[in-house]
Amino acid sequence: MVSTEYERRIAARFATFDQDGNGYIDREDFNAAAKALLAEFAVPARSDRGQALYAGAEAFWQGMAGIADRDGDQRITRDEFVSGAVKRLRDNPERFAEIARPFLHAALAVADRDADGHATVPDTVRVLRVFHVPGEIAEATATALDTDGDGRVGESEIVPAFARYFTVPE
Repeated sequence: MVSTEYERRIAARFATFDQDGNGYIDREDFNAAAKALLAEFAVPARSDRGQALYAGAEAFWQGMAGIADRDGDQRITRDEFVSGAVKRLRDNPERFAEIARPFLHAALAVADRDADGHATVPDTVRVLRVFHVPGEIAEATATALDTDGDGRVGESEIVPAFARYFTVPE
């Protein structure tokens, strides 16, 4: 794939993180995502799962800022996001997975209502919808994440898929 096509796809994925649509990603976007997910699943912010989600969001923000916030203003512009992804993550999706893992682990725990280490496919759709993924795409994505067809999605399926989505050209 031509580099400019890759950059175009990564730029389109910027909106996933820019929760408030103000044109940049900052700590508040990660906190807003955590808050929205907790509300969707009626999990109290002060619970262990709530606190883990906020801690994961902060770790994810710190990792993203370290990769992409080139001017140190605690905001990641679309250009910084594209540059950070292209220059630092394109050939190393495992690095992105490690940055995202604490948040994804905690998000899975929030959606995992029976605490068996997996979210149902419908609950995975709910998570994706919280993150502004359109309905049909959320349904298709959640179904595809269920690689063994058991109706459940686990961390071993979510983390690599998330990393591929944001770092590897399709």
